[in-house]
Amino acid sequence: MFAHGNLLFSRMQSNRRPIGIFDSGIGGLTVAHAIRQLLPYERLIYFGDTAHLPYGDKSEAAIQAYSIRIADFLLQQGCKVLVIACNSASSAAYDLLKEYVRTDARIINVIDPMVEWVSARYSHQRVGLIGTKRTVQSGIYKRKLLELNPTVSLHSLATPLLAPMIEEGFHHNKISHDLIEEYLSRPDLADVAALILACTHYPLIKKEIAAFYQGRAAVLDSSELVARAVNGYLQEKQIAHAPEEPVHRFYVSDYTEGFELATRLFFGEQIHLQLQKL
Repeated sequence: MFAHGNLLFSRMQSNRRPIGIFDSGIGGLTVAHAIRQLLPYERLIYFGDTAHLPYGDKSEAAIQAYSIRIADFLLQQGCKVLVIACNSASSAAYDLLKEYVRTDARIINVIDPMVEWVSARYSHQRVGLIGTKRTVQSGIYKRKLLELNPTVSLHSLATPLLAPMIEEGFHHNKISHDLIEEYLSRPDLADVAALILACTHYPLIKKEIAAFYQGRAAVLDSSELVARAVNGYLQEKQIAHAPEEPVHRFYVSDYTEGFELATRLFFGEQIHLQLQKL
């Protein structure tokens, strides 16, 4: 009975712990928004490593070093789940973080939920992928898909100008239209049944990308899939937060007023960013 009581108390304590989410900038707020929509009672702590963005052109060693420091910070805040809301960091640092964090928190990346979704639905079909140079060059999506379903034919294209374009607010205009059309018209992405948005910035231009395909290809965004993965883990461990209004916190490693204003585009509402040096 005493042991059972301790287990119940431990679970109640875990219920109250927040969910940590991090990205190189504001792109991961698309994932945070999806998690908030699905899990409205969970407390979120978001960290945007704006001092080192973009991760897409950084070395694997550098991304791993940044990720460890951020994980340390989020663990200090008592997070029960750490979501790597960045494809570049997911490809470079996921395995290292799992080993580093061990049982202190569950690590969830943005790649595995998408790979599982595509594997189950696109057998014997051609699937496209766009992302940063780091994500595409890592080949991680292709390797993971080969393990789950080798009949999926994945064709990847690095689109390095899209994330900076979005960060600077150039979307839903002629600049974004022309750049999207230039990238998506490349032979690498011809005749795809679906396109994976392998960067958490890209959901902001999802409608423009869908307009290019005009229904010829599904446009796949990992945000909702990651939110479902988080929910699945919380339900499995019975550590979902009890109904109450949560207070979220948002941190950046380098602050500008313009950056704070830009977060409204990603999260759908005004949020206050706090500076936290790594």
